[in-house]
Amino acid sequence: MSFDVVILGGGSGGYACALRSAQLGLSVALIEAGKLGGTCLHRGCIPTKALLHAGEIADNTREAHEFGVVAELGGIDMPGVNTYKDGVISKLYKGLQGLVKSRGITFIEGHGKVVAANTVEVNSEKYTGKNLVLATGSYPKTLPGLEINGTTIVTSDHALALDYVPKSVIVLGGGVIGCEFASVWKSFGSEVRIIEGLQHLVPLEDESSSKLLERAYRKRGINFELGVRFKSATPTGNGVKIALEDGREFEADLLLVSVGRGPTSANLGYEEIGVAMDRGYVLVDEKCRTNLPNVFAVGDLIPTLQLAHVGFGEGILVAEEIAGLNPRPINYDGVPRVTYSEPEVASVGLTTAQAKERGHDVVELVYDLAGNGKSQILRTSGSIKLVSEKNGPVLGIHMVGSRVGELLAEAQLIFNWEVSADDVAPLIHAHPTMSEAMGEAHLALAGKPLHAHG
Repeated sequence: MSFDVVILGGGSGGYACALRSAQLGLSVALIEAGKLGGTCLHRGCIPTKALLHAGEIADNTREAHEFGVVAELGGIDMPGVNTYKDGVISKLYKGLQGLVKSRGITFIEGHGKVVAANTVEVNSEKYTGKNLVLATGSYPKTLPGLEINGTTIVTSDHALALDYVPKSVIVLGGGVIGCEFASVWKSFGSEVRIIEGLQHLVPLEDESSSKLLERAYRKRGINFELGVRFKSATPTGNGVKIALEDGREFEADLLLVSVGRGPTSANLGYEEIGVAMDRGYVLVDEKCRTNLPNVFAVGDLIPTLQLAHVGFGEGILVAEEIAGLNPRPINYDGVPRVTYSEPEVASVGLTTAQAKERGHDVVELVYDLAGNGKSQILRTSGSIKLVSEKNGPVLGIHMVGSRVGELLAEAQLIFNWEVSADDVAPLIHAHPTMSEAMGEAHLALAGKPLHAHG
């Protein structure tokens, strides 16, 4: 069977490419080995955020008396939490299936393999496309010699399906995934310890954001060991014992291995057709084209930011490129990034270090959320940090605090439209909202602070 576009992988990148291609009048075959929606919907963004919300409700109940509300936390009913989480997934999954059907996309469930530069074989059938899009995503990595057993030594995939709350957990890796699970388990009442080999939690963020998150985690009673490398893990009778290279040992019921995700590219026929690759990643240009004509790749499979919304954007880009619309390449600096822990860490643009590295004359401004009314109501602390060119555009916005992820919509416009603090300062922000803090930060940077010490 032949199509304009054959897409291997039905996650955020693949299904976005399929929907946009169909919208542009192209015939599409979409092949997925698991469930439509991929990691993000079934084993990533959506289920983790559902757990984080359940954790937030647990914390709110625990602290209800501080707000004059009489409530008592009777415990966490994990089967109930999972029913809620799976209900959210199921609703979104049905919606997505309906969408793909309504657009006339040929959806094939099965394990596809590339057998020629324009052909994928699945369930012993061959599907040929004028264009081939590789969107096979990623899998949770482990470390050499660290055996995942799925019971006491687990990945995020297993962690999402747990039907009990572990008494104690060690989280190996203090990146986004590790910090989110640490936050969930602490809210659920577990004793949590994060082990991170680099000097900070969420090490890809601006150092000031990392430090604020560390301070908040210390306050919450989440333990962490930074700048120390993992040596080994040994299953014990009813848990796991880990050793660090500095000689210290820790024991817990559960070890979550969250040391990043690797591209799913082995044994799919990519090398055989001659796709250029590096350490498992498929290499592409700014339009997501591989080295082969009419073969594209998107999402976690390529060495760009491993975020669902990035894959989604790349899928749309490829569909428009195939349809001849000549879309603008993605500016990856301008992509919003969030760690949905409590507190949240959110950013867009350059860190101070990156801005200086690129030769900008940098000025910084930190606006403390203590000056924001809504933050006081929510009892959250944190800040908005602006990184700016002196007398020029804002180069980066870095935020820590409850719900600051919701402020990224305005933050990304400020960065992507290359505006200066003087452009934002006259805009009136609704009171009392968290977004007011964005206005106040820019007022302060423009030299007219009201609720901040300038």
